[in-house]
Amino acid sequence: MALSLYAALIPSNLQILDSLAGLLAKAKAHCEEHGLDGAELVNARLADDMLPFGYQVKATVGHSLGAIHGVRQGVYSPDITPWPDTLDGLATYVAAARAELAAIDSAEVEGFIGQDMAFAFRENRMEFVAEEFLLSFSQPNFYFHATTAYAILRMKGVPIGKRDYIGRPRLRG
Repeated sequence: MALSLYAALIPSNLQILDSLAGLLAKAKAHCEEHGLDGAELVNARLADDMLPFGYQVKATVGHSLGAIHGVRQGVYSPDITPWPDTLDGLATYVAAARAELAAIDSAEVEGFIGQDMAFAFRENRMEFVAEEFLLSFSQPNFYFHATTAYAILRMKGVPIGKRDYIGRPRLRG
């Protein structure tokens, strides 16, 4: 059986969004246990020239559910509105995106194949077909931002490990 576009994309997005929800729960528990302000984590950065944890979470959603919205419209532009400024707000944002992504019909995603698609941001524009946009642009960005969010929490002392990032793999049977 050939691997479908849906199977190559949506289940993995859901897996990592689930793990991101778990990371946010552990971050909140860490703050409560150590008397920390959650805003310290939301605003934490790996480097001065990188965007903070809150943005990394928002971008992970943007390159999963937001990418699907972009394909539906024929153009994806990054959402430049502010991200939620609390851990609870980020958790709600991820949960809502995860629920909407889980409701997407596989036939709709298969229907994207061959559709013209563009990435547009400021003066930059890149032309794609939908499946190449999803698999060669949004998917790598999705993992980059999820990994960066994980790394920021690790750097700030949240007790998480590789299994927390990977989440629940889809096992046989």
